[in-house]
Amino acid sequence: MRTTVGIIGAGPAGLLLARLLHNAGIDAVVLESRDRSYVERRQRAGILEQGTADVLRAAGAGERMDREGLRHDGIELRFDRRRHRVDFPALTGGRSVTVYAQTEVCKDLIALQIRGGGPLLFEAEALAVEDAGTDAPRIRFRHEGREDVLECAYVVGCDGFWGVARKAIPSELTQVFERTYPFGWLGILADVPPSHDELVYARHDRGFALLSMRSPSVSRLYLQVPDGTEAGAWSDEEIWDELERRFETDDDWRLERGPITQKSVTPMRSYVHEPMRHGRLFLAGDAAHIVPPTGAKGLNLAVGDVVTFARALTHQQETGSPALLDAYSATCLRRVWQAERFSYDMTALLHRAPGATAFEDRLQLARLERIASSRAAETDLAEAYTGFPFG
Repeated sequence: MRTTVGIIGAGPAGLLLARLLHNAGIDAVVLESRDRSYVERRQRAGILEQGTADVLRAAGAGERMDREGLRHDGIELRFDRRRHRVDFPALTGGRSVTVYAQTEVCKDLIALQIRGGGPLLFEAEALAVEDAGTDAPRIRFRHEGREDVLECAYVVGCDGFWGVARKAIPSELTQVFERTYPFGWLGILADVPPSHDELVYARHDRGFALLSMRSPSVSRLYLQVPDGTEAGAWSDEEIWDELERRFETDDDWRLERGPITQKSVTPMRSYVHEPMRHGRLFLAGDAAHIVPPTGAKGLNLAVGDVVTFARALTHQQETGSPALLDAYSATCLRRVWQAERFSYDMTALLHRAPGATAFEDRLQLARLERIASSRAAETDLAEAYTGFPFG
């Protein structure tokens, strides 16, 4: 097989890249190790920045998002039994975010690709990226029980942290920056309407909690738990009781309970691999960087990467200049590190570290008080949350 761009991974980044390239008249092949059903059920992110939503619309993948997604114009911070709303449009010149699950983004992009895009091969396991440092990289893969080779002009690894793409970059050329956190998130899906119409980020002496949603009838909630916690260690009643404690306020707000349909624990880490390019191999999304979920940046960073690559390759096709492709890693990393900073800051602001002192507790409260009382501090949060510019 031969193509211009070989894309490893049919998550939202790989699928969106295929759509952007198709719209630019550039052929691509997408290889995905899982089957279609798995990809369309894989629960991940649910917050789309303003720029991500705009890109999906421009790519022709925004119709159902605009019909079924939930536009949010702010978030609520809770601390010391108080509530403070951050008004995004008022602070950012009109920007907002959209609640629309990654599963739905993938369904929309898969339907477009199958209807009118290039080849999308499910259950096609990428085994290795070969000759990445040359002008003719290859993806060796297994599909329908036999090995094959996809010859490419470029390879984009959208295959996540455990994928093969990053392994093709010689270790002596790389730097890795990472941080692990001594806590995780116990997350639940519950068949109950959200108890608030926007996301609620709660700082509590017992730990962080987040109230989110997947739809007007399905709630997504999280509790900070010690690292290594098993989801089954918490009963449904214990989860709801602890959520009530951490969301408590001095007014009459109440948390609605409902049947819990799913439990999982998400570990917390920060990770950046530099560079994000080697020869004709380009990394995107979790293959190159991971952020703790507090800042809702993971999916949006991946979108920024593939937008940057698509623009750079289109520029080369139209002008003959490789300048934007050569700058790919540096361009993406500027945005990545700002998102890493924001995600780390939000995590440190809202989570109580094991063994935290009374001094550290008061510092957290002072920082939250500053956001609630300073338009400048509040604007900095709102601008970062709604999204850093692409490229």
